[in-house]
Amino acid sequence: MKILGVIPARYGSSRFPGKPLTNIMGKPMIQRVYEQANKCLLLDELIVATDDERIAECIATFHGKVVMTAENLKSGTERCNAVVTNLKEKEQFDVVVNIQGDEPYIDPQQIAQLAGCFYSEETLIATLVKKINQADDLFNPNVVKVVFDRNYKALYFSRYAIPYLRGTEMMNWLNCNDYYKHIGIYGYRTKILKSISLLPVSPLEKAESLEQLRWLENGYPISVKETEYESLSIDIPSDLLKITNNS
Repeated sequence: MKILGVIPARYGSSRFPGKPLTNIMGKPMIQRVYEQANKCLLLDELIVATDDERIAECIATFHGKVVMTAENLKSGTERCNAVVTNLKEKEQFDVVVNIQGDEPYIDPQQIAQLAGCFYSEETLIATLVKKINQADDLFNPNVVKVVFDRNYKALYFSRYAIPYLRGTEMMNWLNCNDYYKHIGIYGYRTKILKSISLLPVSPLEKAESLEQLRWLENGYPISVKETEYESLSIDIPSDLLKITNNS
């Protein structure tokens, strides 16, 4: 089984323009992500997918691999698919791992855990979840929650705390039930990646602004694996303080 790691990297983020090139302890953020991901021994190849020449030039300075993609792509999934579509036949891969480009200290073991899900032939799409231990996370709409069945297949993702515990004070929910947050790293079998990239936006996706709901609505099962790893993500400039405070 051949596994490709793709790091989507856009320059034109509305909340943080130029984010991939932000200096993180002396290196551009995209370089730190690349170097961390490159430590994962299960990846046969690692490529940055970008629509910006400045990012491509940065990748070249540390001899990383980069593929230019169209500017109008709307998600990391579409950017991953664009990379796979442009590969030569001899460079084909069985699985693609979509690695977030804003987690400069992502743990290689986190990537390995996800990639390992595909040793099971029934896994078509996979992602990671982590148990929630703090009420702030549980009730924060920016922290995506997930419920899954006994076979570790996702049932639903939501910005709301799910499941709702009827008859229990919300402050006691964590004491009465296990809750899980979604760790936003995905893996896809290549043939599935091509299929889901063609799907139109779905009603549930539009309601919650969560891309993975489009796949569930169209009948694509998502396998989940519990992890203890969670990386700091940089969404807005003030998030850089997280790194300072945790260094």
